[in-house]
Amino acid sequence: MTPLVTTAVLLAAVTHASWNAIAHKITDKLAGFALISGGGLVIGLALAPFVSFPAAGARPYLLGSAAIHLVYYALLMTSFRLGDFGQAYPIARGTAPLVVTLFAALFAHEVPDGPAAAGIALSSAGLTGVALWGLRGRRPDWAAVGAALATGLTIAAYTVVDGLGVRASGSSLGYIAWLMAVQGAVIPAYVLVRRGGRTAATLRPFAALGLLGAALSVAAYALVLWAQTKAELAPIAALRESSILVGAAIGAVFFKERFGAPRIAAAGLLVVGIGLMLRSG
Repeated sequence: MTPLVTTAVLLAAVTHASWNAIAHKITDKLAGFALISGGGLVIGLALAPFVSFPAAGARPYLLGSAAIHLVYYALLMTSFRLGDFGQAYPIARGTAPLVVTLFAALFAHEVPDGPAAAGIALSSAGLTGVALWGLRGRRPDWAAVGAALATGLTIAAYTVVDGLGVRASGSSLGYIAWLMAVQGAVIPAYVLVRRGGRTAATLRPFAALGLLGAALSVAAYALVLWAQTKAELAPIAALRESSILVGAAIGAVFFKERFGAPRIAAAGLLVVGIGLMLRSG
């Protein structure tokens, strides 16, 4: 993995944790995700005239990814509603790298070498440690944990689908623009049907935060999709999940969640794993 690709993925990690924190902060989860996905729709349509339309071979992946993203949004809303940000976000993100490694080997024929496999395993262990530290001293909320784990499976699924799709598209910007446009209309339309004439009043208090989240969400995923055209899927997925460290820091600073020695140790394990992946790449 080149320094430019590494930088792009790390920047995506920061922007991704930031938009997820915004989504968690918005008390009306449905309104928040309507604004974030609707903002993505606007950004996608604004970009579409200036970028190449995805090649025909990419379109089934694009439609499949849009469907998976809708399930992802529903599960992410549920996990944020049931659990703390410092617990739900790490579990959701931490399950993805190992599953992506398996999917990439099966569907993209990308089998990691020894150092990369060790790095992915160490990173996943570190990410899991960051997540499970939040369960210490109290009974796990299995509904919240289950929703977060299911969210992680959807993350793995769309990561592989989009990795294959963007490579077939001929244009990473064209792919992200049309992905945002296709998936972005559904949640706002659902809110409009469900809340009717109250929709504007429902969205207005959260508009600024929601649209900022939309911009960060599009930027984060555009960076990842571009990186997936330059390097293998599994190391990118694992490196991207360093967003958990950013999320833990956000949780400590803005949501007053503790970041103690166990999380620091788990973070160190993550750094070692990332180093192995980069050394392999």
